[in-house]
Amino acid sequence: MEDSLKFLVLALLISSCAIHVTSDGSDHRYKDNDVVPLYANKVGPFHNPSETYRYFDLPFCSGGDVKEKKEALGEVLNGDRLVSAPYKLEFRKEKESEVACSKKLTKEDVAKFREAVKKDYYFQMYYDDLPIWGFIGKVDKDGKSDPSEYKYSLYKHIHFAVLYNKDRVIEISAKTDPSSVVDLTEDKEADADFTYTVKWTETDIPFEKRMDKYSQSSSLPHHLEIHWFSIINSCVTVLLLTGFLATILMRVLKNDFMKYAQDEEAADDQEETGWKYIHGDVFRFPKYKSVFAAALGSGTQLFTLTIFIFMLALVGVFYPYNRGALFTALVVIYALTSGIAGYTATAFYCQLEGTNWMAMAGFLPFSAIYIELYYIFASVWGHRIYTIYSILFIVFIILLIVTAFITVALTYFQLAAEDHEWWWRSFLCGGSTGLFIYAYCLYYYYARSDMSGFMQTSFFFGYMACICYGFFLMLGMVGFRAALLFVRHIYRSIKCE
Repeated sequence: MEDSLKFLVLALLISSCAIHVTSDGSDHRYKDNDVVPLYANKVGPFHNPSETYRYFDLPFCSGGDVKEKKEALGEVLNGDRLVSAPYKLEFRKEKESEVACSKKLTKEDVAKFREAVKKDYYFQMYYDDLPIWGFIGKVDKDGKSDPSEYKYSLYKHIHFAVLYNKDRVIEISAKTDPSSVVDLTEDKEADADFTYTVKWTETDIPFEKRMDKYSQSSSLPHHLEIHWFSIINSCVTVLLLTGFLATILMRVLKNDFMKYAQDEEAADDQEETGWKYIHGDVFRFPKYKSVFAAALGSGTQLFTLTIFIFMLALVGVFYPYNRGALFTALVVIYALTSGIAGYTATAFYCQLEGTNWMAMAGFLPFSAIYIELYYIFASVWGHRIYTIYSILFIVFIILLIVTAFITVALTYFQLAAEDHEWWWRSFLCGGSTGLFIYAYCLYYYYARSDMSGFMQTSFFFGYMACICYGFFLMLGMVGFRAALLFVRHIYRSIKCE
C-alpha cells in the first residue's frame, strides 16, 4: 500500500512538472516598450478543427526572418506550430495603422487565399501566452444564389486591443477591419499592405485571473443550470433502472439460496439445476488466456490513467489554453503506468496457469453518458471550452457503477442458463459501451457538426476508433472484475459436492 501511494504521488508530480514546461519560461512582467512575444500558430477551416496548417502555409508576408519557437512535447502533440508573427506589439506602446509588411500577391497567391476564405479559414496567434483568433477574410453573398457571383475579400488590417495591469498583460482581442480588404474574386495580381493598430487600456483584473475569461463561456449561469439539470435527469433515470435491476437480482439470488438450502436437506440424490449445476465448470479457464490477460492488463492501465487525469483536472492543472497540457499528461502518465498493465496481465496469466456476446449490454452504460458526450465532442472536435470536470467525474463514476451492475446481471442470467463460459462474455459485455460511443460518433459527425473533407473525416473516425477501443478495454476490465467478484461470492455461499 505504501509503495502504491508513493507511485501515485510520483506520477502526479512528474506529470504536473511536465505539463508546466509548456510555458515559455517568462515571468510575464514587462517595462514600457519591451517586446512582448507574439507568435502566429496555425490556420485552418473553422468547421474542420483537426485540419490545421502552418500560418505561413498561406502566402502571408513575413516581415523579415521567421523564427520558430521551441515547443514542448504537449505542444507538438497538440499540433501547435508557433513562429514569430509580422506584427510587433511592444508593451504599452500604441500604434495607429502601422504597416507590418507589404507583398505583391501573384495569381496563385490570390487563388490560394480565395480557396481559404471560401472554407472559412481562421488564424490563431498567441500574445504573452494568451490566445487570439480571427478570420482571414469574408465572403460577400449579398443575396446572390449563384456561387460564381460571390465576392471574396482578404482582411489586411487588424486592430489589437490590449488590457494591462501594472507591468503585466491581462487580456488581448483582435478585430479585423471589414473596410480594409484585398479583392480576391478574380485571378489577378494584387498589392497588399498588411497593417495593424494597437490600443492599450489599464484594468484592475489581477494577473492570476486573466484566464477566467476563457472558461466563462462554458460556465455561464444559464448554460451551467441546463447542464446540471440534464446530468441530474440522466443520473436519476440510470440509478432508478440500476436500483430496479439490483432489487430483482437480489430477490432472485435470495430465492436461489433458500431453494438450494432446502434441496440439500431434502435429498442428497436430487439433481442440481440452475447456476449451481455448473459449479464445477464455472472456474474453468477461458480460451485464449494470453489475449484475455493482455486485454485485462491494458484495461487496468487505461483505468488508472483516467483516474490520474481526473485528479489533475480537479486540482486545476488543465486551465484553459495551457498549450498541450492534456497531451503531455497523457503521454507521461501512460508511460509511468505501463508497469501496471504488465503486472496485471502477468499476474492474472499466472492465475490462469499459463463466444457468443449480448451486444446490447453497453446500452444502459452509454445512456448514462450520452448527454455529456455532446459537450466533450464539442470541445475536442470544435471550438468550445470544457472546464466543468466535476460533472464529468460524476458521470464517469456512474458509468463505472452501471457497467458493473449490468455485467453482473447478465453474468447471472448466463450462469442460470447453465452456461459456464462467462469469462470472455463478461469482458465483452462491459466493453460493448465502446461500440455505442463509436455509433454516437457517426451521429455527431453527420448531424451535429459541419466537418467535411477526407482529412478531417479520417482524423475524426481514426482517432475516435482508438479512443473507443480504449473505452472497450477499460470498461471490459471493470465488467470482468465485477463479474469475478460476483461469481466468487455466490459460489462461496453454497455447499457443493
